[in-house]
Amino acid sequence: MAGHSQFKNIMHRKGAQDAKRARMFAKIIREITVSVRNGSPDANANPRLRAALVAARQANMTRDTIERAIKKASGEAGGADYVARRYEGYGPGGVAVIVEALTDNLNRTASDLRTLFSKHGGAMGETNSVAFMFNRLGVIRYPAAAGDTEAMLEAAIEAGAENVESGEGGHEVTCAADDLFAVQSALASRFGEPEEARREWRPATTASVDEEQAASVLKLLDALEDHDDVQTVFANFEVSDAVLAKLSA
Repeated sequence: MAGHSQFKNIMHRKGAQDAKRARMFAKIIREITVSVRNGSPDANANPRLRAALVAARQANMTRDTIERAIKKASGEAGGADYVARRYEGYGPGGVAVIVEALTDNLNRTASDLRTLFSKHGGAMGETNSVAFMFNRLGVIRYPAAAGDTEAMLEAAIEAGAENVESGEGGHEVTCAADDLFAVQSALASRFGEPEEARREWRPATTASVDEEQAASVLKLLDALEDHDDVQTVFANFEVSDAVLAKLSA
């Protein structure tokens, strides 16, 4: 009986992992679709598409899947017409939350997200209700092996970046959000394609939360990230490493 129970638990975890992987692929394909329709199917001429392809490779998406997504997005007819929208609100403990979505049904997405906020002890607000608590940045990440600290710093400054943080975990280059693709292209010509290149919301102010509030916030963020229309979620909560490790165990 114990072995049977363990097998069921393993299969349940595998099923959950497969479902999460499928959702991730769907989000990346949606970004590829929007990138192609707003630009070009040629990644060399479309920095946003290049960034999406970086995410696809990081997620171990097959080349065939990527090529099908680009081909489908390049067609004149068929496929959903996605619109980018930003949603904002507050979670437990007064934590500010920003949600970025690509949707083909604005009413559905707004209703669903409002319900998720409410269900998990938060409330969705108006546009710009919390954005002022964040800074919008372009972020480019390279593994440490891509180049030494001095070379990365020099290249990033020449490319117009604002800051570089290097360590054993790799290099993180930050720049103005509007400069992301220009900086990405300049660095790629020297170091190759990055591990990640995207725009992020970085908290300018943070909200400290206790263990109970942190658990509720993490449940809200997980629920939001699991929504099919949601691409990225950012929050400004601050919690001790000990509490975070306990909640992640």
